[in-house]
Amino acid sequence: MADDKYQALELENQLCFPLYAVSKEIIAKYHDYLADIDLTYTQYVVMMVLWKEKSLNVKALGEKVRLDSGTLTPLLKKLEKKGFITRNRDKEDERNVIISLTEEGDKLKDKALDIPYKMGKCVPLTSEEAKTLYDILYKLLRNL
Repeated sequence: MADDKYQALELENQLCFPLYAVSKEIIAKYHDYLADIDLTYTQYVVMMVLWKEKSLNVKALGEKVRLDSGTLTPLLKKLEKKGFITRNRDKEDERNVIISLTEEGDKLKDKALDIPYKMGKCVPLTSEEAKTLYDILYKLLRNL
């Protein structure tokens, strides 16, 4: 009975651990597919936003991908070096840096098109289970 007070500290009783472990496993599965297009997972996430938005400032981009500028800046420098984006000071407010997709970065979208489908085959969930999990995870993101 005395050990019952420590049950909350057992790893298998933590919600955070399976979320963390599954996230690591899924990101690892992305590695092979992303290597073919010369992106890391976080670079891929940034590129997905840019494929939709085409151009936005660093702050807005960071909010969308949930990365701070200290993490985002070196990542963006690498994407710029690869020729996928440009980084330019906003002419109206030089404190803002505008990130824009290059033509080469836009073409990369076609090479990435099959990645979500390949990854979908790696996740052993029905479409209904995947939708439920998606809804729950986004509910957590909205409320944390």
